[in-house]
Amino acid sequence: MKILVVVTHPRQDSLTGSITKQLTQGLSEAGHEYEVADLYAEGFNPLVFPPDEPDWENTNKVYTAETMREMERIRNHDAIIFVFPLWWFGVPAMLKGYIDRIWNNGFAYGKDEVSNERFELPVQKISWISLVGGTQPHFEKHEHDVTITRHLNYLADYVGVKDSAVHYLYETIAKFPDDPEKENHHYDALLAEAYRLGLQFE
Repeated sequence: MKILVVVTHPRQDSLTGSITKQLTQGLSEAGHEYEVADLYAEGFNPLVFPPDEPDWENTNKVYTAETMREMERIRNHDAIIFVFPLWWFGVPAMLKGYIDRIWNNGFAYGKDEVSNERFELPVQKISWISLVGGTQPHFEKHEHDVTITRHLNYLADYVGVKDSAVHYLYETIAKFPDDPEKENHHYDALLAEAYRLGLQFE
């Protein structure tokens, strides 16, 4: 399977970056091909200006070169894995802007004016890997896991991708100043989980 790994974090030396490296190592060892789209490193512009606004009367609209290039990149893959930190109980603004611009009318949704067929995002599977700063019990106590999972899976379903799964990595900002060994073990476990997600991706 050819997989587009979309990463959202302003620093490449972040835990998000390390998680991505372990994930892609697992993907590679499982026999998948992958390409990393690092939105910050590539200088992606998340703002939607008129040239990239959906035109409800024209599903054949030609968008900006950047948007058309990203659409083509998606067409060249079978699946998308998003890796991102959870900020304010949602995806980062950079990733939201990516979805706003690229999952556009006439590509990911809408109807062909001639055939009347529905446009769908041209991938088979979407996986969302979200780094959560807090603990799992606290996150689940307020049902953030339910709300966010429902929202992200609905986004995938809206663009025609039925196979969508959300994975949370918890306590990604945890510190153990009195027990460095425990801290190392904690982060090693997070990296191991990312590797497992890549290795078992299918």
